[in-house]
Amino acid sequence: MHHILLYEREATMVHPSAVVPRAVLARVSLVGTDYTDDLRLAHLLADDADSLTQARFRALDLHVMSKPDLTPVTDADQAVEESIRRTLGKVRSRDAVTGEEHGTSGHSQRRWIVDPIDGTKNYVRGVPVWATLIALAVDEEVVLGVVSAPLLQRRWWASAGQGAWTGKSLMKATQCQVSDVRRLEDASFSYSSLDGWEDRGLGEDLLAMMRRVWRTRAYGDFWSYMLLAEGAVDVAAEPELEVYDMAALDIIVREAGGRFTSLDGVDGPWGGNALASNGHLHDAALSFLGSVPDGGDDPDWPANGPGSVSDIWSRSPRRE
Repeated sequence: MHHILLYEREATMVHPSAVVPRAVLARVSLVGTDYTDDLRLAHLLADDADSLTQARFRALDLHVMSKPDLTPVTDADQAVEESIRRTLGKVRSRDAVTGEEHGTSGHSQRRWIVDPIDGTKNYVRGVPVWATLIALAVDEEVVLGVVSAPLLQRRWWASAGQGAWTGKSLMKATQCQVSDVRRLEDASFSYSSLDGWEDRGLGEDLLAMMRRVWRTRAYGDFWSYMLLAEGAVDVAAEPELEVYDMAALDIIVREAGGRFTSLDGVDGPWGGNALASNGHLHDAALSFLGSVPDGGDDPDWPANGPGSVSDIWSRSPRRE
């Protein structure tokens, strides 16, 4: 039996006469909804996925194919997604499902979003850093997510308004909290590879960011964002992603106190790419990698000069 513990969070009081935007009301409504049963189900789905992925990891007869986009897919990827879809078809038959291997099925305001193996290239090469990502979105707002990395003996999860948690098991969990680093010069930045940035003409922007921060590491895939949620990394970014790559990561980062946007600065996992941060560094990072200019007269913004945010931004090819 799996037990999900719910934790009280600080509430914000709104005066009865206040005019609250509809989008804010929708978000508050989602936060106030109890997703305990859905989160319990997501953990059970992750348990089943872990059994399948571990059984096929480093198997001599692992079947690896190339998809039309030339990325690899294994029989384990397909088996995990098919298993999750079968279970959801029985216990959440009215919900829609979006998965990496079989696209979207069903039409509903509730949509499960699944990446059966995030880090398939690692999986194929025998690198033990990969995970199954499971999320639920309601009205295009991600309300829960589970990331399960069995070879790391780790799992991370979050649901709207209940915080982000990590541990080897549900009964031995600790709460995730992003870092309090305030300056890029003190920040640890994680990415996946240089190729995607260069393909989009952003290679120089990425290198400028890497020169500015304290430390860079290519942890890659889900691992970058989970380390960010734990406070071990301060900024993470990737130039090309699908929603199934991001949905579960999005809510875990947000519930840990961070921010998750596209490179255009739009909140959520819907923009085709990602920039996640502890929140304090988000606009500064966007000025290098996205579409937000420097801080202008903000006294807390790094000063202008060679290698500064404003200097790099003014010399960016995208500003010509």
